[in-house]
Amino acid sequence: MNEAKKEQTLDEKWENATIANNFIFYKIMRHNPDVCKELLEILLDFKIERIEMSQEEEINIDFGSKGVRLDVYAKDADGLKAYNIELQASDTKELLERSRYYQGVIDVDLLKSGQRYKDLKTSFVIFICVDDIFKKGLAKYTFENLCYEDTKIKLNDRTYKYFFISKNCDKMLDKRQKAFLRMVTENTASDDFTDKIKKLVADAKRNTQWRKQYMEWEREKVYEYDRGREEKSVETARNLLKMNALTPEQIAQAVAMPLEQVLELQKELAAEPAPAN
Repeated sequence: MNEAKKEQTLDEKWENATIANNFIFYKIMRHNPDVCKELLEILLDFKIERIEMSQEEEINIDFGSKGVRLDVYAKDADGLKAYNIELQASDTKELLERSRYYQGVIDVDLLKSGQRYKDLKTSFVIFICVDDIFKKGLAKYTFENLCYEDTKIKLNDRTYKYFFISKNCDKMLDKRQKAFLRMVTENTASDDFTDKIKKLVADAKRNTQWRKQYMEWEREKVYEYDRGREEKSVETARNLLKMNALTPEQIAQAVAMPLEQVLELQKELAAEPAPAN
C-alpha cells in the first residue's frame, strides 16, 4: 500500500481536493446560487426561474444530534418546489435512510403552523454518488412512491429522490449530466459548466477562512470517530467481563484497550448492585 497516500496530511487533502470533496461541493453550491441552480437544471432536466438558498449555514458532521449537514437546501422563487442536494463520495451504508430523513426535514421546514398539508412543496432529494450503491449498473436511479399492487398507480405526494452514480457516467445519455458526473470521478472539465466548476474549486481552495473551517471539520471528524470507537471498545469489554469467559488480559488484547482500564471496568461491574429478580 502506498503509505504516503495513506498518511496524507490535512494540508495535502485540501490542496488535492476536487469537486468530489463534499466540503468543497457544499461551499461552492451554497455561495453560488446561480451555479447551484444550473446544476439542478442539468440534473433534473427542467428550467428553474430562480432559487433561494437556506439562510443558515451549518458545518457539522453526522454525529450526536441529527441535523442536515453539508447538504445544499434551496427553494425556487415561485414557492412550489424545494431542493436538497448532496455530493457523497463514499458509501456510508445509510444513504437510503438519509434520503428519507432529509425528506422529513424538508417537510417540517416547509409546513408552517396552521398551513394545510396541500401547501407542502414538491420536493427533490438528490444524492450525487461516486459508487453504485444499488449495484445495478445504472447512472441514475429515480424514486417516487408507487402502489405495490399496481405500479401504474402513483401516490402523487410530490416527493422525488434521485441518486446519480458518477462511476457509471458513460451510460448517461444527457451530455451535460455526463460531463458533470465525469468531472466528479476524473476531475476533468469538458464543457462550459464543468469549466466554471473547476475554476470555482481553485478559488475555493484559496479562501483562507474555508480552509480553516475544513481543517477544523476534519479534525472534529477524527475526534468523534475515535471517541465512538473508544465507547464501542468499552461496551464490548464490559459485555465480555459479564460473560466471564475471558481473562482481563485476553479482553484487553481483544479490544485493544490498556489492561488497567479493563481492570477498572471489572471493579465497576463488581460494585454494581445485582439485578432484581
